[in-house]
Amino acid sequence: MPRFEYLRDPDEIERQSFVQIRQLTDLSRFDADQQQVAMRLAHTSGDPGIVHDLHFSPGAVAAGLATLMQGADVLCDIEMVSHGISKRYLQGKVHCFLNAPTVAERARQTGETRSMAAMAEWPAHLAGSIVAIGNAPTALFRLLDLLDEGAPRPALIIGMPVGFINAAESKQALWDIAPTEFQTPCITLLGRRGGSSLAAATLNALARMANGIRF
Repeated sequence: MPRFEYLRDPDEIERQSFVQIRQLTDLSRFDADQQQVAMRLAHTSGDPGIVHDLHFSPGAVAAGLATLMQGADVLCDIEMVSHGISKRYLQGKVHCFLNAPTVAERARQTGETRSMAAMAEWPAHLAGSIVAIGNAPTALFRLLDLLDEGAPRPALIIGMPVGFINAAESKQALWDIAPTEFQTPCITLLGRRGGSSLAAATLNALARMANGIRF
């Protein structure tokens, strides 16, 4: 006999997890679709309180679902976001250019972060895409710079970089500017919290909904 008794069935573990999340998380300010994202973030972080930082611009979820169902590509700032995305729910491709051959040298020459340097590859892929930034605040700021310079607009920006320098500021700038000046909806976690797993979880929640899967 095993020494420890615990749930082993993955479907039952997930079912019970989301029962608890609904009990522990204040979802009252979210509509039904937004709740799917909020619950996935609570599940990924293990912290029901994280939803207090979660913000959706008007039409953000609808834009994400529509573009995913049309087979949109996804652009990620780092490989950890890319690896966290469940590709089986996507029709389009997932791109991350951080390890492209020219990026390290470009970053050295310009004195920028590699995440910023990698975004030189982005404009050709931006139009109608979903952007998922989960690590580098400099990548989110650079994206806003690109849009301000007239780069093609993505269908949705998931902005969830993490950290103490530039993270809160970049997400506040996204929230303040993208939906109005760039007419680009966004989903973000305001404040310092964020991370690759949360950006990927947001995309996964949208992709599951686009495939008719809900909790």
